[in-house]
Parts: sequence; structure tokens; C-alpha cells
Amino acid sequence: MEEELKCPVCGSLFREPIILPCSHNVCLPCARTIAVQTPESEQHLPALLHPRSPAPAAAAAPGPGAAAGSAACPDSECAAGGGGDHADKLSLHSETDSGYGSYTPSLKSPNGVRVLPLVPAPPGAAAAAPRGAGPASSSLTCPQCHRSASLDQRGLRGFQRNRLLEAIVQRYQQGRAAAAAAAKCQLCDRSPPEPAAVLCEQCEVLYCAACQLRCHPARGPFAKHRLVPPPSHPGAPGGGGDGGKGAGGGRKLPTCAEHDLENYSMYCVSCRSPVCYQCLEEGKHGKHDVKPLGAMWKQHKAQLSQALNGVSDKAKEAKEFLVQLKNLLQQIQENGLDYEACLVAQCDALVDALTRQKAKLLTKVTKEREHKLKVVWDQINHCTLKLRQSTGLMEYCLEVIKENDPSGFLQISDALIKRVQVSQEQWVKGALEPKVSAEFDLTLDSEPLLQSIHQLDFIQMKCRVPPVPLLQLEKCCTRNNSVTLAWRMPPLTHNPVEGYILELDDGDGGQFREVYVGKETLCTIDGLHFNSTYNARVKAFNSSGVGPYSKMVILQTSDVAWFTFDPSSAHRDIVLSNDNQTATCNSYDDRVVLGTAAFSKGVHYWELHVDRYDNHPDPAFGIARINVVKDMMLGKDDKAWAMYVDNNRSWFMHCNSHTNRTEGGVSKGATVGVLLDLNKHNLTFYINGQQQGPPAFENIEGVFMPALSLNRNVQVTLHTGLEVPQCVKQPKQPNN
Repeated sequence: MEEELKCPVCGSLFREPIILPCSHNVCLPCARTIAVQTPESEQHLPALLHPRSPAPAAAAAPGPGAAAGSAACPDSECAAGGGGDHADKLSLHSETDSGYGSYTPSLKSPNGVRVLPLVPAPPGAAAAAPRGAGPASSSLTCPQCHRSASLDQRGLRGFQRNRLLEAIVQRYQQGRAAAAAAAKCQLCDRSPPEPAAVLCEQCEVLYCAACQLRCHPARGPFAKHRLVPPPSHPGAPGGGGDGGKGAGGGRKLPTCAEHDLENYSMYCVSCRSPVCYQCLEEGKHGKHDVKPLGAMWKQHKAQLSQALNGVSDKAKEAKEFLVQLKNLLQQIQENGLDYEACLVAQCDALVDALTRQKAKLLTKVTKEREHKLKVVWDQINHCTLKLRQSTGLMEYCLEVIKENDPSGFLQISDALIKRVQVSQEQWVKGALEPKVSAEFDLTLDSEPLLQSIHQLDFIQMKCRVPPVPLLQLEKCCTRNNSVTLAWRMPPLTHNPVEGYILELDDGDGGQFREVYVGKETLCTIDGLHFNSTYNARVKAFNSSGVGPYSKMVILQTSDVAWFTFDPSSAHRDIVLSNDNQTATCNSYDDRVVLGTAAFSKGVHYWELHVDRYDNHPDPAFGIARINVVKDMMLGKDDKAWAMYVDNNRSWFMHCNSHTNRTEGGVSKGATVGVLLDLNKHNLTFYINGQQQGPPAFENIEGVFMPALSLNRNVQVTLHTGLEVPQCVKQPKQPNN
């Protein structure tokens, strides 16, 4: 509460607080300090531009000394705005009053509010002003909201005194003094302990001056600790037992600011201020809405109590939130240590695995080296033996050649020649080449492992499934047999979302099926049944799994179909106009055009108006599959069911089979109706509101689109969104 009891200018507890028009409070001495006098005549401006002399220290820094000096001045003198030697009567300029005020250095109060120091008027300023110049007007700028308030002839006495705040400050000072006297040092070994001088916010220990110097020096680990004055004693928040009585019972009742002898007895609702009876009779409040002071006091007390309940609830939530944050700090500390230990263990496991693999690889290298050495040593021994045998044979042969006995030579020469040849054959190609190389055919591919080590990083730990998506009902809509759904994730969602799954039932309360899987949050589903109710839901998924379903949304498709001719699927000779509702043709041959709607369920009815009919052509009306042949009359293939008609009669046609010839044709202005009843699986035609023959086709199932074939002698306009005809005339009897 102490912050509420401090003046925004001087930063000290309020002294003689006054209420500004903006409802903020300021000390009366501080109000004198920041009051500004502005000349009303432009002729004063040259005098204001004169160099200003330095402000006295007492006036430049509003503090206890300056406030005390200002308080010694009577209100009448402070608000006079005329000549005089007192500093309150001098000309002051704020940054908001004139463009010249920006040259005046500003100060900051202990609360951080910028205020302007008192500046003495330049010498001769009063003499320099012309005799006809108007008087100076005084104003006061609120240091909190920066709103300016003009002072009238009463000066600062025109502002009401906040006696209630003054009484609360008095009680608070008394209570703080009593609490300071009651607070004792918690480390004193004296009996009784010395009064506490400071409180360490980190240690939460009360120290006297001696114990603080001895046990809590402002150096080392205690350098960052904050020492504050000891708090108010819990037993004396209001300033003692009789402080409240003295404030409430012994305090003089406030008197009216305009009528000193009258007490406040009424409350002006228009001006939002207490008034006296004399204000009602003589003052400006005579025609205002005025109510009894006691009743308004109770009413405003009740309103304040009600508002305080809300603030109290928020304060309680804030305290719980602070406890939660402190617990979160401890959890973060503990989890950080756990994760550090886990990281060290994982890295140590990787190092151990690499060490084991290193030992295995070294073993392979050792085996390969021993194998190569063994092969080379075997080859050395074998080659040495062969060389010794060959050398001995060569020496023996040389000795034989030296002998001069022909018969003896010839006796052994054949066998010796064979031995030499065999010995020569032993040194075949490759025998004198090493069987192994000095190189090791072992290559360690460590690049993938190095890349994996470089890419070693944290992945999202304890990833949870996404929360429930929120369907945006304002964006969900239906059009014809299409539905559009939109959704979003709740705010402050931290779990990642990789995609969504949209499910839709069959329009008849059946099982749900997936109609969309992807990352988009908006989806349109076409080709649904008309006059059907669909239930839709959506869920999100990520690598951890699939989240819960959203709430169900119910979508109703249109009762009747609104559609036009489809230019994308029509034959190239078809010409569409009137927003694709009117069709004609550039060819004398029949060409097919389909509608934009597809039907698989329900009862549907549309009409085609014959705008032009020349030379008795045979236009055909009916339904077809999407892949119907479009360069011949409708109904000549197995993908269409139609009625073609001339000016006298009509026929039903499917698979080029003509049936049910019926009298009655069409002409310019005629209307042909098509009734597709997929509940009964039949197709019926009408001409000018009268049924043309029996139901044309029965037992038809599947998906059908409205279809029409015509040539250049016919022009037809499509009419959709029509209700199904309930009462029809008797059908014409077909001619067999």
C-alpha cells in the first residue's frame, strides 16, 4: 500500500494532498513547485526569451527542504500569478505550455516523473511588458497522466483537499513507527534484541546495524543481496489501537471549498463531487442532479467493495501463479540436472560403443596382417627351397659338361635334360610374383558416422499428441451439395501438428469415413447428397499419435439443387450464355452438354425453356453419366437416358432403343420438365406441366448428371432450384 501513499513528484508520503481534476493526487507543496504561469499576451514572448539565471538549489530539486520552504507560503500568494519576490509567483514554463519550455532543463522525481524546476523571471520582465498586456494565467500539469488544469483566481485553493488520503497517511505513519519499534534483530545475542534496522530480501532475516555489518557485509556473496527497511508489523497495519479512532472520530469534518462555513451534505452526480446546501442555492450546482451524501457514500462503497472482490480474486490467482512459477523454477532445476545426467550417460554409451567397435576393427586388421605375413613367409620358404634345388642342379650339370667321356655323358644326358626342363617348368609365370600385396584391402567408411555425430542434437522430448482442434463455425457453410469446413488449433499450443484428418458420415447417420488428410485447415467436400444432414469431425496427428476428435458439427445440404450447364465438359460446338444457363449450338448435328450437379440420392426436378425452335429439330432431354458420348444425340449410347421430341410427338431412348412414342411435341416457348426420383429409381418427363407418357425409365441406379442434346436450330434456358411437382395432370397415353 505504501506506493499508493507516495506523491508522484517528491516520492515521499503525501503531505496535505489535493485532488486534481484528473482524480490523481499531489502534495500541496509539490503542486506549488510544478505550477506554471503562462502570459496570455504574445507581447510577453520577447521577455521570456531572455537568458535565465540558475535556479536556487532548494527550488531546482523538489525534496523535503524545498517542500517545506514552499509550504510556508500561503495559498493566496502562491496562486496570485502577479508580481512579487516569492518563487511561487515567478513565471514558469513547461514543455507542454510553449515551444520555449524545451530549453528548460528537467528533473526526475524519485518515482521517475519528469518535473520542471522553478526558474526566476528575467530581470525587467515585468517592466518590459506593455501596460495593455493581459494578466498571466496559471496552469498545473498532472505528473502522472500529463493533463493540464487551469487555475482560477483562487489558485491551488480551488482544488479539493483529500482529507481521507491524509488521514490514511497519518495512520500508516503511526503504524510504521510502531512496527519499526516492534521489529527486533533475529541474530542479536543481547537480551532483549536490538531493534531491526534492515531486512535482507534474499535471506529473509532481520538485522540490527551491528549484526548487519558483522553477519551480512555488502561484499562477497552478499553483494547482490538487497537490504530494505523492516516491514510493517502484522499486528499494527492500521497504526495502532486508537489510530483509527483518532482518524475517524477526532478528525474535523471537511468543509466546502467554496463556502468555508458549510459542511458537505449533498453529492452532485453531474460534477462527481460533494457539495453543500449553499452550493445548491447560490452556486453552479443548482440545476444539477444532486443526491444525499450518505446514500451516495453507501452506494459508492458498495461499488468499490464489488470491484475489490474482482481485484481480490485476480490477486489470489496471481499469488497461486507465483507459487506455480516458483515450483516451476525448482522443476526446471531438477529436470535440467536429470537431462544433463541423461546426456552424459548417452554420450558415454556412444563412446563405449565406439571403443568396442574400435577393438573389433583392430582385431580384423591384426588378423589380416598375420595372414599376409604367413603367406609371404610360406612363399619365401618355398622359393628358397626351389632356388637351392635349381642351383644344385645347375652346378651338377656344369660338372657333367666338363667331363670328356662321351659314352658316360650320353648315358645320363637324357635323364638330366628332362630334369632341367622340369626344373625350368617349375618357374612358370606367376611363380615369381608375390601372392599378397603390402596394401591392406580394408577401408573404414567413417563419413556416415561423422555426419551422424555432427547431426547429433536434441529432438522434442516427451512429444504429446495434439490437442482437440476447434471448429470455426463462422467459416463452415454449405452450398448445394457441397460443404466447407474450417478449423484451427487452440491458442498457445506447444505440441507440433503434422496434419489433420477430417471425417464425414454418409448423410444418413451411418459410419464416419475419412474425406481429407493433410496440413490445410480448410476443406470443401463436393458431390454430397442433396437434402441430407451430415455430421463432421476433425482430429490432428503428429509423430506421437492421433489426438482426440473435435466437437461434432452438423451440416445440412440444400433441399433443391441449383446448377448450370457445365462449360468444361460440354462439346466444343455448344455455346453457353446467360451465366451458363442458356445453351445453343454451332453445328447442325446434335451435341451434348451436361449440368454442373451430380445426383445419387433424393428427388430432383428441373425445367428447360425452349427459347428458339426452327425447322422442327429433335432436341433430347434427360440424364447421363459423366463419360457420355457428346457428339451425337443424347440416349444413343448406354451412358444416357433421354426423351427426344419434335413438334408433334416424343420418344424415350436409351442404348439407341426408341420406346413409348407419345403424342404432343414442343415449340417456341414450351417448357420441358425432368423429374429424377432416385428414391424410386425412375425418371419422368413433363411438357408444359403435363406428364409426357409413363415413367420413362425404372431401376436406374448410380450417379447421374442433367443432360441435354441440341443443334443450331434450338436454344434452351435452364431453370433450377424448383420444388418437386406434387400434383400433376394425367399423363398422355403413348401410342403402341
